[in-house]
Amino acid sequence: MAEVLFYHLTESTLEDALPGLLERSLARGWRAVVQSGTEERRDALDVHLWSFRDDSFLAHGTDREPHAAEQPVLLTIGAENANDAQIRFMVDGAVPPDITGYDRAVFLFDGHDASQVEAARGHWKTMKAGGNSVTYWQQTPEKKWERKA
Repeated sequence: MAEVLFYHLTESTLEDALPGLLERSLARGWRAVVQSGTEERRDALDVHLWSFRDDSFLAHGTDREPHAAEQPVLLTIGAENANDAQIRFMVDGAVPPDITGYDRAVFLFDGHDASQVEAARGHWKTMKAGGNSVTYWQQTPEKKWERKA
C-alpha cells in the first residue's frame, strides 16, 4: 500500500509549497507526477517551475510534450504514470487515479477553498478505507509542516 499524505495549505500558496516538496522527492531519487485539475493550472505550474527561484529551476515536462517518460517531474491532468514515478501529487481538485504502484501519494489542498477542503476529506476517507497509511500535515504560521493526524 502507498503512504498517503495530506498537506493542508494555510499559510502559503501551492506555488510556494510545491517546488520544495518536489525538490525533496527528487533528492530521494524519485520521479514525480503532479496531477492538476485543469489544463490551465498544469500550464501555469509549468511556467512557474522554470522560474520559481532566481538561482534554480526544476527540470520537468508536461503530458502534452514529447518524451514524457524521460521527465524527472511530469505535469499532467491525466491518470497515467508516463514517467514511472514513485510519488504522485494531486493538486487543485485533481481526482486521484489508482495509486497502486506508487510509494507515496500526496494531496495538496488550499485551506481557504471550501471545495478543496471538502474534497480532501472525501479523499482521506477513501484512502484510509483502501488500507493506505494516511497522515495529515498542516502548516504552522512559520510555514513549517506539522503532523496533526
